[in-house]
Amino acid sequence: MLTIGGGPSSRNCAGASRRSVLKAGVLGLGGLTLADRFRLEAAGAAERKKTACIVVWLDGGPPQHETYDPKPDAPPEYRGAYKPIETNVSGLRLCELMSRQAKLADKMAFVRSVHHNNGDHFAGAHIMLTGRWGATGSDTTPRAPSAGSFVARTRGANHPDLPAYVGVPNIHSVGISPGYHSANFLGAEYDPFFPYAAGGDGAKPGTPTMFKQSADLTRLSRRSDLLKRFDNTCRRVGESPQVERLDTFTQKAFNTLLRPAVREAFDLDREPEAMVKRYGDHQWGRYALMARRLVERGVTFVTVNFGGWDMHDNIAAVVKGPAERMDEAVGGLVGDLAERGMLDEVLVVVMGEFGRTPRLNTNGVPGQTGLPGRDHWGQVMSVAMAGGGLRMGQAVGASNALGEYPAQNPYKPGDVLATVYHVLGINPDTNYDDRVGRPWPILPPGYELIRELV
Repeated sequence: MLTIGGGPSSRNCAGASRRSVLKAGVLGLGGLTLADRFRLEAAGAAERKKTACIVVWLDGGPPQHETYDPKPDAPPEYRGAYKPIETNVSGLRLCELMSRQAKLADKMAFVRSVHHNNGDHFAGAHIMLTGRWGATGSDTTPRAPSAGSFVARTRGANHPDLPAYVGVPNIHSVGISPGYHSANFLGAEYDPFFPYAAGGDGAKPGTPTMFKQSADLTRLSRRSDLLKRFDNTCRRVGESPQVERLDTFTQKAFNTLLRPAVREAFDLDREPEAMVKRYGDHQWGRYALMARRLVERGVTFVTVNFGGWDMHDNIAAVVKGPAERMDEAVGGLVGDLAERGMLDEVLVVVMGEFGRTPRLNTNGVPGQTGLPGRDHWGQVMSVAMAGGGLRMGQAVGASNALGEYPAQNPYKPGDVLATVYHVLGINPDTNYDDRVGRPWPILPPGYELIRELV
């Protein structure tokens, strides 16, 4: 994938965008993020708190009744399709499909009162992932940088060899998730690094191909040589200290990606079979296991994307498989982090763009079976968290008896993200300029921390 051209960033002597040239061999492997990090470090960037975050993104909107907020005493037209079960925290119950997380509830918290009052997939995903309203069903253009991109810009990685922000799988290309995980005006160097090929991971993805085949790294090295030759041509037109300095950081990024530590971090095949089975020997389980490997080795922010939660029809049948796989993957992740002594430093957040209607629909989706399902519902949703040094072992807030609206301690998406930034040691009032020079705080005013957790 060697492309040169386009883009508003600084131009080379041939008129091609410098950023586009770098994309040829660096952006696809996270190199721009590394190069920019080295610039920040050289400029005397502040010491970074060695915490990390894994966001498990349930794309489509998970039903609160069949996951973290069962309503067994509600009338039949509201009641969850499955029974509640006791957890290892007295008085705290989850849906029976969350059986593994029920055994880890003392290490988790379930915020049952998050709301934004919008039932549009794109608007809901945009505010949950960026903290700002932006896209709607008719206009899906991202309007703000994602939380992961702000983290990459502000904190960088916890290990100098690794990218700060990784997304599994490649959400932008396979269409399972809105593209609100990106950096927007912060620049492509703060986009997530996608190690897996779009649409090519298979049912049980292992080590990403780019790290498994030595030919890929050889090709990367050749691209590094190509870039050096390209820059030498530019110098013949006119010497530039800025170009020479950029070469230093970019070459360092190339060299970093060739180091054994980077390949080892992404080498999922090194995990023992017993650990793979613990997370679930399926796509979601392996993505969650990859996330643990990455934060353990120094990636700061990882999104793990579990699609397929838009369940309008036949909720009892449709939710069972995804819920059980999610429970297995999240339970494996939280339990593994706890046993490794990592939960104080790593925050796990499980969320989607909204909840689902508390009252079962009667018609389903046209063209489908017509059995009762649940539609879009931004008026209340549940967000699960684990670790991060926060106060675990509790349900935070509450929805009303039918699961319709917050009844106690309502929280908004910005409050969830503010709590993430708190764990990562980031001030949400930090400003960055947008493309026309206007200052943007990481979060707009009005947020608060989820006080029961902090």
